[in-house]
Amino acid sequence: MDAFYASVEQRDDPGLCGRPVAVGSAKGRGVVAAASYEARKFGVRSAMPSSTALRRCPELVFVPPRFDVYRAVSNQIRAILLDYTDLVEPLALDEAYLDVTEDRRGLGSARATAEEIRARIRETTGLTASAGVSYNKFIAKLASDQNKPDGLCVIPPAKGPDFVASLPVSRFRGVGPVTAAKMERLGIRTGADLRDRDLAFLQANFRSSADYLYGAARGEDHRPVRPDLPLKSVGAERTFDLDLVREAELREALERVADAAWARIERHGARGRTLTLKLRYADFRTITRARTLAGLFEDRARFGEEGWALLNALLPAEQGIRLLGLTLSGLAGEEEEPAQAPLPLIE
Repeated sequence: MDAFYASVEQRDDPGLCGRPVAVGSAKGRGVVAAASYEARKFGVRSAMPSSTALRRCPELVFVPPRFDVYRAVSNQIRAILLDYTDLVEPLALDEAYLDVTEDRRGLGSARATAEEIRARIRETTGLTASAGVSYNKFIAKLASDQNKPDGLCVIPPAKGPDFVASLPVSRFRGVGPVTAAKMERLGIRTGADLRDRDLAFLQANFRSSADYLYGAARGEDHRPVRPDLPLKSVGAERTFDLDLVREAELREALERVADAAWARIERHGARGRTLTLKLRYADFRTITRARTLAGLFEDRARFGEEGWALLNALLPAEQGIRLLGLTLSGLAGEEEEPAQAPLPLIE
């Protein structure tokens, strides 16, 4: 979907159409959750501090998120996708992989399928979607971003390697700014540059990510579309308006985070063994600490107690704390049906 949250807000409030819109809060330490294409022209991006976004675009209009509405629209879209294949692997509320090898509706090609899906989404929701069509997930994802917004890009097998070779490596999934900068220092700027490096070179410089990079540079990705990926973790985090330092205020803040996280855990019916604390200091330095039980976290009380033990071990705080998060992983049943290994995050 194109600028999904922001597009829903513009659809539901015609007064926002054509204006730079950010979903999020402009107050204190608010963060942009989504930005319309009008806002992106000013360099406004998701996850950007709201204060930065307003400096870049003083006319930016902030609207609070309405996740219940976004989920409802996402369910409408999911129902459309399932008319074409049962092999739908959601990535988020606004994105999914489809395996349309079986031409269920007899449309004749994957291109025709993508075009019909996009038309039905527009007719049903009033929103636009972009699609990438190719022979594997890696290239289909790249292609879906190629002609946004409201675009379609088809990369057939014969053109896949050359398409990948033409792209900057920063477009590769999993290659973040740190790795992109390292590649730049090594003279790797494009997929073609990456393809010119042999596996031994990549192993020496990128270790566990070497095999992924070697295959990606050649347009290879053998991951199947998995419609039933199990939940891997669930939790919550909060950014505070003011840095927290005192023990009492940190404990109170962590309790609120634990309440939010446990509500999500209950909603998913999840139980797990590993609790991870995420902490971000005022200088944006982020650390994590984890604790794994022999059994499962069965109740909110134990979850909160162990979370506080992890945080208390880091006190007194060396500086103000701006964010706290708690996540439950090692979920029960996860080992019974292992998920396809995700692409590594390369940083």
